[in-house]
Amino acid sequence: MSRPASPVPPGRPQQRRGALTPTLIVVALIVVGFIFFANVWTDVLWYQQLGFFEVFVTENVARIVIFLVGFALMFSAVFFAIRIAYHARPVYAPDSDIRDNLNRYQVQLEPVRRVVMVGLPILFGLFAGSAAASQWQKVLLFLNQESFGQNDPQFGLDISFYLMTLPFLGFVTGFLISVTIVAGIAGVLTHYLYGSIRIMERGIFTSRAAQIHLAVSGAAFLLLLGVNFWLDRYATVQNSGGRWAGALYTDVNAVIPTKSILAVAAALVAVLFIVAAVIGKWRLPVIGTAMLVITSILAGGVYPWVIQQFQVRPSEQTLEKRFIERNIAMTRTAYGLDKVQETRYNATTVTTTGALAPDAQTAANIRLLDPNLISDAFSQLEQYRPYYQFPSALNVDRYEIDGKIQDTVIAVRELNPDGLSANQQSWLNRHVVYTHGYGVVAAKGNKFTVDGKPDFLQSGIPSTGVLGDDSTYQPRVYFGENSPDYSIVGAPEGSQHREQDRPAAKEGDGETQYTFTGDGGPNVGSFFNKVLYAIKFQSSDLLLSDGVNAESQILYDRNPRERVEKVAPYLTVDGNAYPAVVDGRVKWIVDGYTTSQYYPYSQQEQLSEATADSQTTAGRTASLPNTSVNYIRNSIKATVDAYDGKVTLYAWDDQDPVLKAWQNVFPSSLKPFSEMSGQLMSHVRYPEDLFKVQRELLGRYHVTQADNFYTNNDAWSVPNDPTVQDEVKQPPYYMSLKMPDQEKSAFQLTSSFIPQVVNGNARNVLYGFLAADSDAGKEKGVKAESYGQLRLLQIPPEANVPGPGQAQNKFNSDPTVSQALNLLRQGASAVLNGNLLTLPVGGGMVYVQPVYLRSTGETSYPTLQRVLVAFGDKIGFAPTLDEALNQLFGGESGASAGDSANNGQTPATPGTPAAPGSTDAKAELKAALDDANAAIRAGQEALAKGDFAAYGEQQKKLSAALQRAIDAEAKIAATPAATTPEATPAPTPSS
Repeated sequence: MSRPASPVPPGRPQQRRGALTPTLIVVALIVVGFIFFANVWTDVLWYQQLGFFEVFVTENVARIVIFLVGFALMFSAVFFAIRIAYHARPVYAPDSDIRDNLNRYQVQLEPVRRVVMVGLPILFGLFAGSAAASQWQKVLLFLNQESFGQNDPQFGLDISFYLMTLPFLGFVTGFLISVTIVAGIAGVLTHYLYGSIRIMERGIFTSRAAQIHLAVSGAAFLLLLGVNFWLDRYATVQNSGGRWAGALYTDVNAVIPTKSILAVAAALVAVLFIVAAVIGKWRLPVIGTAMLVITSILAGGVYPWVIQQFQVRPSEQTLEKRFIERNIAMTRTAYGLDKVQETRYNATTVTTTGALAPDAQTAANIRLLDPNLISDAFSQLEQYRPYYQFPSALNVDRYEIDGKIQDTVIAVRELNPDGLSANQQSWLNRHVVYTHGYGVVAAKGNKFTVDGKPDFLQSGIPSTGVLGDDSTYQPRVYFGENSPDYSIVGAPEGSQHREQDRPAAKEGDGETQYTFTGDGGPNVGSFFNKVLYAIKFQSSDLLLSDGVNAESQILYDRNPRERVEKVAPYLTVDGNAYPAVVDGRVKWIVDGYTTSQYYPYSQQEQLSEATADSQTTAGRTASLPNTSVNYIRNSIKATVDAYDGKVTLYAWDDQDPVLKAWQNVFPSSLKPFSEMSGQLMSHVRYPEDLFKVQRELLGRYHVTQADNFYTNNDAWSVPNDPTVQDEVKQPPYYMSLKMPDQEKSAFQLTSSFIPQVVNGNARNVLYGFLAADSDAGKEKGVKAESYGQLRLLQIPPEANVPGPGQAQNKFNSDPTVSQALNLLRQGASAVLNGNLLTLPVGGGMVYVQPVYLRSTGETSYPTLQRVLVAFGDKIGFAPTLDEALNQLFGGESGASAGDSANNGQTPATPGTPAAPGSTDAKAELKAALDDANAAIRAGQEALAKGDFAAYGEQQKKLSAALQRAIDAEAKIAATPAATTPEATPAPTPSS
């Protein structure tokens, strides 16, 4: 017997199937698996170090369990649908042509049939499990729900049913419907592929097994559809598609009854399918299905449309009144507007001498420093080194100094690794040497120095001031809004310091180094942890550098907002975290909200849109997510220690049922607010984003009468910010203020209202003023009763009080003001309008706007040079707020502003100053203006000739002349004649 010819040519060695490909696949799987493990295990270390391991375990166990349940349901349904259909395949098929075609498909499928029959259910199971796991919050809220103790007006069910039960039931029903549909389709395709279902000339042939399979699948689908119809009845009170939220007349009288009918009809048709599976006759279920479809169209769509068009529309105001009242009441409750104190404020527009006497407290605290413009001044005066930085927008807070509350503008000096020079940009410098910022800087909000600089309360390196020094508070800032992505800190005791701590305080002093001593991050001393974090941050230096030692810790996820979001994933976090010196530490205070979109009859509000203003547009504060809510509570006050990153969550609104439910889920992660220290209490404030959402709703929901609400003839809008070019809302402002019904001044968050803006047009007159009391007290664990009180002043339309836009226009168009500011602008300097504050004082509304001057150059910064004030149609314009108010109120306002000590003072200049108001001062002013005009003309001539050196010299002369003019004007303004009732506003450079 001869051997078969070898396929390998003679002389060539036979190739062996190598193990290279399987080896590479295994290695790739090991690498991917280890990278996944590294990311998971580093999260474990992070949560353990921070003390929130419970959150990590609970969330991930919930996700895994829900994933497994979802996977099992989908896998089982699809697997058994395919398996049952396969085993029920007929031995032969009636049509040979079709059989031949299907045989070819079966032959091609047979080698991989077992893989497909298992792999396809696994694939669908993975998708289904992932989708189910993303709904973990609904599941946990359902399992741990708390009662609201309040019922909805339609069905009389507790509100918790709508926020915690109905979303879960809707999720389960929708998921099971998806499982039924996918499994049904998989079964039908398998029956068709193996001949149990045939498309023939005489119709569709189905085997007995296929009929039973289809009947069971159809019955299951219809039963679930009936449950869905029934749940839709309750969901009508959450409708947001109409003019008003909730179940309206058509919903109550047409939609809810028809949903009930459809639910019963779906159940009956499901029974018909089961009967058909038993008796083998399909006429009844087919007829029932057709009737169900027709009923769905007629009862679910046509009938409600007819009711709406022919019964509701002609008498809408009458028929919808009861439901509008429900909408008003439930919306006000859901957003915390039901306890707003509304007061009619008969504001006057006529100024009288001494009108501010009853408002002396408010006048003394009017803030002049704009936290959005003064950042560059902080940087130039207090940054010290390029590797430090201040945020673009500072924060407003208050501190008790010498027994008095002082409004402050505050910021921390954070690290800026990008400020290092190019030859310093090594891994060691960025992650081991330069690790932290240093110190708090704070300035008085109502005062400034004579030359327009901030009047600092806390400053310098080392940090000194009324808030403390290095011996009384920890100034180092390892955790902040602009901290590096990660830093390696810590060393064994006695080791050499490697961290750059602070620059020299004065010439001759040396730089200081430091070693972190807190517990701020997971340990990376072991080789295993080094490997994990080297993978996480994709850095071989972290693994090999001698900057990592046995005691090293790695600090990451350092932004205060992000840390709170990670340890409390159920919260929506306010866009503005702010620093405060509390109990010897710098702490970031972060507000957290519990929200829902399922509150019955409450109006939906999109968070990103409701909280957008000139601050978020400019990127100074973070924007909230683009989600809709109709329930919100400031349930959490969180602190993040700037030194070691410790996060503490306090249950601020401990009566919020949603928060109580989450406390059941995470019992050890929250502390009661009774554990908050007195110092921390004194720095708690009303959160901005909650206030923005509330003012947006209050524009319509200050109206509580259904008829007026229906006509919408008293709707308000938040005015646009008149200090910016874009048409964006004016942000709310923090300030110390005494409202008309208060006995003493309080720290408040304020905003104003104008008539509703329609198609970009509105009368810019003031209709309302809203203030939220932000003083929580200063006693440990005791919340002041007045905290969070919203006070709304309703101004009669006939009062014609100018709105912010009108006030800004008056400032810009006043000849005296515009001439003075235009002259300043001609000196290659920029005139910057500060925030426009609105205050209900003097029996009317006073507008206050600081005016800053910024010269050219990289090291320039804004200095406060003038203050604009307005009341009615009158304005004041002077170097100080105190002088401007005196001008406004006939020479004597009746109160002293915080900068009254600056009246008549001028910056120190060479030579002997002339007496206030003297002829010499007027001569100085005239000479300075003449010199300024001459410098402008000479500069333009030099520019026309292309002589840039001469142009630069003339600009220097112009700046010096303008400063002399400002100084001379200040001297003239200090004359006694300027404080008499008959006095006119102080002369400006344009005079």
